[in-house]
Amino acid sequence: MRETPRSQGTAGDTGSELRRRRPGRATAHTTGASGSGTPHRSDGRSPQTPRGARQTDPDGRPGTTPPVPGRPAPLLLLAPSLLAVLALLTWQAASHGPLRGLDERIGRAVVGHGPVRLTECLADLGNMQVALPVLGCALVLALVRGARRVPLLAVLAMAAVPALIVPLKEWIARPGPLTEAVGYYPSGHAATAAVAYGAAALVTAPCTQRSKRSWMMPVAAVLLTAATGIGLVLRGYHWPLDVLAGWCLGGLLLVALSWTSGRSRRRQPPK
Repeated sequence: MRETPRSQGTAGDTGSELRRRRPGRATAHTTGASGSGTPHRSDGRSPQTPRGARQTDPDGRPGTTPPVPGRPAPLLLLAPSLLAVLALLTWQAASHGPLRGLDERIGRAVVGHGPVRLTECLADLGNMQVALPVLGCALVLALVRGARRVPLLAVLAMAAVPALIVPLKEWIARPGPLTEAVGYYPSGHAATAAVAYGAAALVTAPCTQRSKRSWMMPVAAVLLTAATGIGLVLRGYHWPLDVLAGWCLGGLLLVALSWTSGRSRRRQPPK
């Protein structure tokens, strides 16, 4: 059988010859050479999403992890716990339950302990004359940095403390450790310290988030709030459950403040 001779134009080509383009088949062309008919990889064109600008997911792979709809924030998970504890403490205080009896035994055992001047200073941290100036300085700093909505929310949270504390005091009418006068549950000083120092840490968080010392304000808020409660109990101004209830109420207000301030920051257009 006689071999069909190849044409000279195709004698050196292999089987991966450029095939005839099919009608309607999309092929990429070199930029500026429209209709050249030379197909190549589309990497020559700048993609709509440049690969260098793509973010990576937590595992280091290209792309971003899409947000899960309906996933609750961690702080919102804390709110039901604080509300449940506050409801339990209020029920025990109002019904003279076993927790109230244990609380009074512990309070009588620890009252008067510690240096008088030190415990008095710790208890005074919950006074309005001390806590409000600290919060005021934080609000001024936030306003200077351009924040407007978050300082207003902090003021509303602080104003909500007496609005919630006073009705509970009148309803429970619990006497204090060293007096027969009533109206000691929950502790207004403990709630004031929690909201004032906690709100100060929240409103200044955007100002210090890039600093290596950004942890100092939250830690200081926790320490000042805890020190206030310790001083109130050791000086005999409140029972331990009074202080714990004040902390729970203040924590609920801080959760609401953190959630609303976070939503307001997300709604702001990027600069």
